[in-house]
Amino acid sequence: MDEKVAVRAQDAPSPFRGAPYSQAIKAGGFVFVAGQVGARPDGSGLAGLGIEEQTEQAMRNLEAILRAAGSSLERVVKTTVFLADLADFEAMNAVYSRYLGGSAPPARATVQAAALPGGALVEIEAIALA
Repeated sequence: MDEKVAVRAQDAPSPFRGAPYSQAIKAGGFVFVAGQVGARPDGSGLAGLGIEEQTEQAMRNLEAILRAAGSSLERVVKTTVFLADLADFEAMNAVYSRYLGGSAPPARATVQAAALPGGALVEIEAIALA
């Protein structure tokens, strides 16, 4: 029977306000990364007020967690992007594509959310091969 293993990266933010979830779980040959906002790992808040800065930090957070799990952005197979405002799609996508826009980008869903944690503009979750 497959076991699930919690992943903890020191260079990515801890779960929001001590909520009961893991940064990621490794199970069944995959890494399931919890949604990451553009929060700084040191707990000092969001990386900036704009969608570009927040997307950049969210991607760095995902990258750090995947690295701690023994995976990488190159192994991502699916993402879900939550935007506070779909009008930010193009700006978010420009940053996102620098990280995940290769020849075989992951499958992705992008949705507008009524509200995101801490007033964030973007949150990104990912599933990767372990």
